[in-house]
Amino acid sequence: MVRELTHFIGGQHVPGASGKFGDVFDPNIGQVQARVPLASKSEVEAVIADAEAAQPGWAATNPQKRARVMMKFLALVQDEMDSLAALLSSEHGKTIADAKGDIQRGLEVIEFAVGIPHLLKGEYTEGAGTGIDVYSMRQPLGVVAGITPFNFPAMIPLWKAGPALATGNAFVLKPSERDPSVPLRLAELFLEAGLPPGVFNVVNGDKEAVDTLLHDPRIKAVGFVGSTPIAQYIYETATANGKRAQCFGGAKNHAIVMPDADLDDVADQLIGAGYGSAGERCMAISVAVPVGEETADRLVAKLTERVHKLNVGRSDDLGADYGPLVGLDGVNRVNNYVQVGIDEGASLVVDGRGLTVEGGEDGFFVGATLFDNVTPEMRIYQEEIFGPVLTVVRAKDYEEGLRLANEHEYGNGVAIFTRDGDTARDFAARVQVGMVGINVPIPVPIAYYTFGGWKRSGFGDLNQHGPDSIRFYTKTKTVTQRWPEGERKAASPGHSASSAPNAFVIPTMD
Repeated sequence: MVRELTHFIGGQHVPGASGKFGDVFDPNIGQVQARVPLASKSEVEAVIADAEAAQPGWAATNPQKRARVMMKFLALVQDEMDSLAALLSSEHGKTIADAKGDIQRGLEVIEFAVGIPHLLKGEYTEGAGTGIDVYSMRQPLGVVAGITPFNFPAMIPLWKAGPALATGNAFVLKPSERDPSVPLRLAELFLEAGLPPGVFNVVNGDKEAVDTLLHDPRIKAVGFVGSTPIAQYIYETATANGKRAQCFGGAKNHAIVMPDADLDDVADQLIGAGYGSAGERCMAISVAVPVGEETADRLVAKLTERVHKLNVGRSDDLGADYGPLVGLDGVNRVNNYVQVGIDEGASLVVDGRGLTVEGGEDGFFVGATLFDNVTPEMRIYQEEIFGPVLTVVRAKDYEEGLRLANEHEYGNGVAIFTRDGDTARDFAARVQVGMVGINVPIPVPIAYYTFGGWKRSGFGDLNQHGPDSIRFYTKTKTVTQRWPEGERKAASPGHSASSAPNAFVIPTMD
């Protein structure tokens, strides 16, 4: 039976009123399992109005109480980890273990947000001038929005919502229409944790809903994760309408493999980083860059052996290394890129097309694919494939490997594998990429650092989670204060009223 999903507005489920729906598939079998309503402009405007009405009361709640809501939410999600992971897996297609990791990485940002009483502390200077004190405070923006992708239906919404809510904003989430059930359940759990109705709303929709969020003046900030063209569109549209925006796009993450690296360890790491979650990760390693022909030959041999041993299966198969892609369009995109690579002259070492999985004959499966002898002029090197495809670009020396990462239009993540500390230190200093791993293939920072790519992987001045998230979701107010002299000083011997500052002169701080 096909389920009919809802929006979550004002603390309750609200059926869609637009008459438009999107299909939510079970990617394991390629069949529709639910319909999700796609909100109209008027529906989104009603959601914003609801959030705007709820926000002042939440902002007036002291930070300690807001932190307690976050703590209660953490406990509720942990209690439901198994059921949430199963729900996420059934709509996205990632394995149960991977789904739990998706949720856990989101919870780590909620844990960071629990420290909001400390994170919101401002600055104070006593005696900045004669009788003058100066202090600053951080205050919420008002109503903010998150537009989040299908590939992390728990993690990215929580990365956006945690800091936004902790700092006193109301949050409107527009999740991916491909896998919206987990975001809807998270909204229920926030309410159960004590978040007031209307402070966290989920509105499902397509471009009409997105454009409404981008143009409505009541939305003060927008966070987005998705493809680069859409990230650029959302950033430009949001900022043109006077909003703050942090928008993160595509990636082509390189792994530089030096001759002194432990190639067995590197091959194991690249298998997980390249093919985990069917490659549907913006931090997936999609380009291996072995330095030197001997290194390349040995690495390709080891990768080939491991790729053939990968177990691709249904997402509910506990023995599967990865499951299906989220949709048939993803399968077609990956298959098309494989053919492009062949046509461009790359060496197809392992062809993952045409894979059939028992119990998922009509599912959205693609086997692991490995290319060797890829060159920078090829589309399979230049463009994000977003699937289980690993390409090998051979570099003659370290400088060429570094240059490949630096000259690519994307700058999300990068890694180097080496035993030499001097090489690693030089690489970290010179590489023009936002997140760097040294013998770590997927260098996603921990929650109290910030996550963000460079170049066409990121648009905006502030990154996700960590201290940047608190800055993004708040505005700084600086107060310069002087109190009139009271009876205490007026009664002092030798006091003269003429010593009072001149009201027409800006006070100096000497």
